[in-house]
Amino acid sequence: MIKNIEEVSCAFLHNVDLLCFSHLRWGFVFQRPNHLLSRFSKHQRVFFIEEPIFVNGDERTHIENYNDNLYVITPHLKHGLSAEEVEKRLQKTITSLVLQMQIKRYFSWYYTPMALPFTEHLNPELVVYDCMDELSAFKFAPADITQREKQLFSKADVVFTGGHSIYEHKKDAHHNIHPFPSSIDKHHFGQARKIKADPQDQSHIPHPRFGFFGVIDERFDIEMIDAVAKAKPDWHFVLLGPIVKIDPASLPHYDNIHYLGGKNYNELPSYIGGWDVAIIPFAMNESTRFISPTKTPEYLAAGKPVISTPIRDVVSPYGNNGLVHIVRNAEEFIAAGETELAKKRKSVWQKKVDEFLQGNSWDRTWSQMVRLIEQTLSQRTSVLKTGTEQKAYV
Repeated sequence: MIKNIEEVSCAFLHNVDLLCFSHLRWGFVFQRPNHLLSRFSKHQRVFFIEEPIFVNGDERTHIENYNDNLYVITPHLKHGLSAEEVEKRLQKTITSLVLQMQIKRYFSWYYTPMALPFTEHLNPELVVYDCMDELSAFKFAPADITQREKQLFSKADVVFTGGHSIYEHKKDAHHNIHPFPSSIDKHHFGQARKIKADPQDQSHIPHPRFGFFGVIDERFDIEMIDAVAKAKPDWHFVLLGPIVKIDPASLPHYDNIHYLGGKNYNELPSYIGGWDVAIIPFAMNESTRFISPTKTPEYLAAGKPVISTPIRDVVSPYGNNGLVHIVRNAEEFIAAGETELAKKRKSVWQKKVDEFLQGNSWDRTWSQMVRLIEQTLSQRTSVLKTGTEQKAYV
């Protein structure tokens, strides 16, 4: 059924390119932008434009063709440029890209409002803001990001949010705003239920294993993991992902904590398959106030019980439906862990999980977004035909 919906909804995309401006790098962690834009690239050309890399050598623009329709553009600029010089060079980079790739009709898709200064000269047919996080709450956020976001809200034709809590926070900022919580690729993560062999760097780690994958940064509850690992030396914590924006020395280091580094998306099921419990150990602070962790449904699709701190978009709906343990401190974490490890059968819980996740997919999320984009364009066309708005869209 979803396939038919996509076929009906996406026909208008074929003659329009998509220019995406992102604060995230395509190859960093496979997450929301990767899922959505990969699907768009099946129907139109997608140009994923990353933030610049500053170098000592010559300036250049690296263009990597990931598939027939997906291009990742990474500007390399010289160190020491002023903010104004950076914006001028990035604007020139975008202009050159449009000419080089013969981009004529296009949408602009923003993940960061900080791209506004070097994209104001563009004239897209539609502006989309996919507001996946409250970026102003993140460590090292630009001082003017809140003001830039206000400008982006005024510029955008349609806004999507990465979850319900951030939707509630932003819903009065735009007339055409819609919540789209984290989705899943059930088949991909469902592979974890059948995998028996461990990856080499995990095979030596004793059970029980409590696993996490994702970015380890200021959102990570260092104190809680430290306390649990110290109290339960026979429990082993497998932590997958890059460490960014925090000092690695600030993380707990015990014999039962294993930092295995970043893994690519295709490798994840083989690691998760060897865990006993999956965890979402996020601290309760400004940086986690509005997040909607994609890993929640992914863990569940992999068939793993989940222990999470009370992140709002995890509590509702997952905690409230009895699918995830919600814990507030190390003592509650240990109690939840002991409860799960003592269970002999999980078939009733697994059936409940599978029924809850039914219909949740990135394909469905993508197709719903496409329909909203199409409706937005249709409404604008209708307004233009009545003569009440004279704005030109080229």
